[in-house]
Amino acid sequence: MSPSLKPYAWLSVAAALATIVLKGAAWWFTGSVGLLSDALESLVNLAGALMALTMLSVAETPADARHSYGHGKAEYFSSAFEGALILLAAGGIGYAAVQRLLQPQPLEAVDVGLAISVLASVINLLTARVLMRVGKAHHSITLEADAHHLMTDVWTSAGVILGVALAWSSGWLWLDPAIALLVAANIVWTGWRLLERSTAGLMDVALPDAELAALERALDGFRAHGLAFHALRTRQAGSRAFVSLHVLVPGQWTVQTGHDWAERIEAALRAAVPRAHVTTHLEPLEDPASLADATLDRPPST
Repeated sequence: MSPSLKPYAWLSVAAALATIVLKGAAWWFTGSVGLLSDALESLVNLAGALMALTMLSVAETPADARHSYGHGKAEYFSSAFEGALILLAAGGIGYAAVQRLLQPQPLEAVDVGLAISVLASVINLLTARVLMRVGKAHHSITLEADAHHLMTDVWTSAGVILGVALAWSSGWLWLDPAIALLVAANIVWTGWRLLERSTAGLMDVALPDAELAALERALDGFRAHGLAFHALRTRQAGSRAFVSLHVLVPGQWTVQTGHDWAERIEAALRAAVPRAHVTTHLEPLEDPASLADATLDRPPST
């Protein structure tokens, strides 16, 4: 069984709380709308982290009679929720930036505010690296989405810090809200990508090309022994993958022989994609009916 990923969601919650306090203080000291936009995005980080914690708890619940394939798809709700929150935050940031463009205000205590913001960005960077490493290792879209969002926050903060510093040093106050608008546009892109990936998961998108290629390489070893395959179907459900295929074997084989080869095939496919649940269906090579069910919708029997 895979280890629980909830401690990493708690790490994300702690990082979000810390950066909210730090970035809120930076905005309070400077009055910068750019730093305000950065602080608002940290609120989104917190909401996303809490949702991630909830959905990881659901995803780790064992399969039951009503959910025989497990609860792994709960992770997609988390990433979709975070994507929606990001889009809402972008709207709020854009509104505040436009208001500041129309009514520019001087910045105060910029050196203190920027130093605090840099500290918050370092916290996000370190947290994102941990979440990305663990997310990729355990194929958790929830942790990967959180990590991508935090890295976007890091680059966003870098842009905001640069904009505020330029506005302060040059006296061009419009640079602060202008950078905030660019931040909002970047956040929209991130939110859209999260929603797109979540939708793909809920629509049972196939495994990535690299993993499909690994499955085919595993099957090639058995084709050399005269076996054939069709109806290979894959889907992703959170951290778990599902693989099903039909195995065509000589019709004169006994049930035991066919079963033994099916066991070897399933073991090879699990080795190619370690988190996969593999289901095989044996069919006789010589029977034309074996080819009739290669498609998802099998034609009616005649």
